Amino acid sequence: MADVPARPRPYRDSGVELGWPQVLAWRLRRQLLEPRGTRAPAAVAAAIAGVQAQVASSAELAVGVRRRRHRPGDVDRALWRDRSLVRTWAMRGTLHLLPADEAPSYVAALSTVQPWRQKAWERYFGVTAAEVERITAAIGEALEGRALTREQLAEEVVRRAKAAKHAERLASGWAELLKPAAFQGLLCHAPPDGARVRFTRPDTWVGGWRGVEPDEGGSHVVRAFLRGHGPATIDAFATWFARLRPTHVRPWFERIADEIVSVSIEGRPVPALSDDLPSLRRQAPTDVVRLLPGFDQYVLAAERDDEAVLPRALKAEVSRTAGWISPVVVAGGTVVGVWELDRDAGRIVARLAARVPKAALEAEAAHVASAAGIPTPTVVTARIGR
Repeated sequence: MADVPARPRPYRDSGVELGWPQVLAWRLRRQLLEPRGTRAPAAVAAAIAGVQAQVASSAELAVGVRRRRHRPGDVDRALWRDRSLVRTWAMRGTLHLLPADEAPSYVAALSTVQPWRQKAWERYFGVTAAEVERITAAIGEALEGRALTREQLAEEVVRRAKAAKHAERLASGWAELLKPAAFQGLLCHAPPDGARVRFTRPDTWVGGWRGVEPDEGGSHVVRAFLRGHGPATIDAFATWFARLRPTHVRPWFERIADEIVSVSIEGRPVPALSDDLPSLRRQAPTDVVRLLPGFDQYVLAAERDDEAVLPRALKAEVSRTAGWISPVVVAGGTVVGVWELDRDAGRIVARLAARVPKAALEAEAAHVASAAGIPTPTVVTARIGR
């Protein structure tokens, strides 16, 4: 990492004053939510800086709600046939779909995130940093030109790294000992073997994989984040990327400081890409309604205390126990409720904190159904708190 300046230079003041309705409408447009686009799944992932994929159905729908026409299986085809998407552990240590041509930059930035070097990590997982490094190297060797199931990979690593005492953890679905290899660009998902996941190396799976310097990769991810989720603070980016301190990512911002300006959002200075100023100025507010799936980037990438996106009264409804992020109803860019699909009953239940036109919810339900390949559900609404 580059040295962090003792006092970061301020970004050039653009003189642009924005209101939150304008900013949220701009984010909806940049994230292909208003209007919906015709881009391929990999281009959708690029526009929103990756798609969280802990839940495969949510990832498919996150892509589908951003496309005018989406067929179930389009994401799998991009992953396993076209290889235009890569499925790997990325931001915040969670599974993501990354555009294959940009994945080397994300991996390079992630290589600077090494929680296994912290004593707290060692105490919690019972694995030393030296053991993690041996295991990571063994994973890279075992996957060279091969695709292995989780169990096969665990057996190979135990043998190569003499890590029998960590065999159970290596085979764990939590994948705490696989994530360091993913962060070092030595592991990604391969086509599954039936219901069993398999892994391979991205540099052999993805054509044209290239090495990227960490600061170059970090700056690339900053650009992608600001293009889709800006204007946004360094703190917001650091939290979204890996729950880091801002000092960790500040060099990535400093590296492209000439491309960044400061805009004012209702009196608060916030970084934005200078190339985005014309479209930010032109953007008009919108009242469009969208149903977004669980773990959608629109919510995950917003600043934690940003009530313009997620009002405080709805936080408990959206951010549930065990890190679960509910599907949300968004109106004008603001979360106004949550929703749930009851497939057996053929209905969507939307629990709302504000009035939303029933016709808009029904149109969204039809689009969700089309993207998911299911019959159009009826829409039932209820008021939150009743």
